[in-house]
Amino acid sequence: MELFHQKTQIDFVGNRHKLFAVSGALVAVSLASILFKGFNYGIEFMGGSVIQLTYSTPQSIEQMRSDLAEAGKSEVGVQQFTGTETFSLRMKAEGEGSAQATDELIAALERARPESKFRVDKKDFVGPAVGKHLYRQALLAILLSLAGIVVYVAFRFSNLIWGLAGITALGHDVIVLLGLYSLLGSEMNLVLVAAVLTLAGYSINDTIVIFDRMREKMRLMRKEPLERIINESVNETLSRTFITAFTVFMAVMSLWLVGGSIIRDFAMGMTFGTLIGCYSTIAVASPLVFVFNARPSSAPALAPSGKPEPARTPGNGPTQQRERKRKRN
Repeated sequence: MELFHQKTQIDFVGNRHKLFAVSGALVAVSLASILFKGFNYGIEFMGGSVIQLTYSTPQSIEQMRSDLAEAGKSEVGVQQFTGTETFSLRMKAEGEGSAQATDELIAALERARPESKFRVDKKDFVGPAVGKHLYRQALLAILLSLAGIVVYVAFRFSNLIWGLAGITALGHDVIVLLGLYSLLGSEMNLVLVAAVLTLAGYSINDTIVIFDRMREKMRLMRKEPLERIINESVNETLSRTFITAFTVFMAVMSLWLVGGSIIRDFAMGMTFGTLIGCYSTIAVASPLVFVFNARPSSAPALAPSGKPEPARTPGNGPTQQRERKRKRN
């Protein structure tokens, strides 16, 4: 299926300065928010407690939040398991105060509406030391995934520069997504870390598809300028890139809208991340190959049959071969 019935001829390389300016603005805003506003770290990284409650009568999440506000606990995060009367309460607390704060929260809910009975299914505590360990592990997971992608792309295309172009675009996606989380004040937890890693895998997949097309064209169009090869490669895969992004976008958008509060932050990150990744694939990664001038010189030319074209030596071209054959006859 083709999204564009006519072949597009967009000059991505020629307009790279405008595209880079847009990316630079997004990265600058994201970094400013990360540095000056910071993240709203969840209990996985800061320490705290998670309480799971199940009510015996129907209870809405809005009523639960109202009860918490009346009890002076409006900072407590509330999530409801879809289709049930079970709620998950997340409360940040440090040190030994976590257990005491948890007991106070349960008592406050019992006083808010005595007629609404509930049972405590479980109480989990995360200490500050564990939170710091999880933070370091999450950061290490992101860095190792990015490093692994660089190694894979460099090995796949036998060119480290191509790997650097891909990882630069990927770093762009990660920074912009983290900046979005910072601007919106979303709770930074392990779910959002999973969203970042998922985005990294999705984004580099589209980049590799375009890089593959560029490599094929470099063999077929050895005498053509690199700018034309990149532009044709991106335009020929543009329909595929948009269709893939659209299908993923619709899936994660559905999760964001109707998936419930448990998965909402993950779906939100993937929704915006899909758009960011689609943009960086065509507007950042491919033009960067031109900027880095990473055309491999060892790629063999391909004949129209798809087989490597034999190297021509002086005096061994088609005209010379026909002349020698005529003299023998």
